[in-house]
Amino acid sequence: MRLSRQAGFTLVEMAVVLVVVALLLGSLLVPLSTQVEQRQGAETELLLEDAREALIGFAMVNGRLPRPAQSSSNGAEKATGSCTGPSATVNCTGFLPWATLGLPRFDGYGKQLRYSVAPLYAESAITFSSSTAGHKTVKTRDGAGNPVNLVSGVPAVILSHGGNNFGFLESGSELGNSSATNADEAANDAKFKCTLAADCDNFMHRMRSTNTGVTGGEFDDLAAWVPNTLLINRLVAAGRLP
Repeated sequence: MRLSRQAGFTLVEMAVVLVVVALLLGSLLVPLSTQVEQRQGAETELLLEDAREALIGFAMVNGRLPRPAQSSSNGAEKATGSCTGPSATVNCTGFLPWATLGLPRFDGYGKQLRYSVAPLYAESAITFSSSTAGHKTVKTRDGAGNPVNLVSGVPAVILSHGGNNFGFLESGSELGNSSATNADEAANDAKFKCTLAADCDNFMHRMRSTNTGVTGGEFDDLAAWVPNTLLINRLVAAGRLP
């Protein structure tokens, strides 16, 4: 007479299974967070590219670039004349006018894009002889950590503050800075709180870094800009120039 054997897990077998499951879950946590960061970054880079094309498209229709948004909550561009006078450059540095351009208000990190434009390009019809006063410079750092010009003479710069530190959130609040070493990010933020024209024109763009020991510190800002040659060529193609 055969004795039937009951199927089941022993305590040891169950413990082994639980350990394996825990190890598998632990190995998934880091890739999942990395995937989220990659998705946020990709969405933001796409929005920056869309913003650049929207700015150029606006110029092709209107003959000029748009002025910044009226405020963090009002995405329509500022009124005519806002970017004139002694404070022209300061007033032409603010938030991307998302409503005027028909763009999303927030980037992949849930923050609003910033925008700085040369006043004469935002207040007057662009011509071949338009003054370069107020044009922007985007800098990076060389292998030794020294700041060098990446591109200069650009009429407009669009900036995302990235996932960490600074920026205006969907709640309407401004995110503070939790680091004491991210000098380049702090410098970018300061451009949008400038009080002198010379303080509004130079932006930093580097590879993403979490290394707090490098010159300029950790960095996750993302930037795009409107090259003057591209803008002029598009205006010519649209019949706005000559």
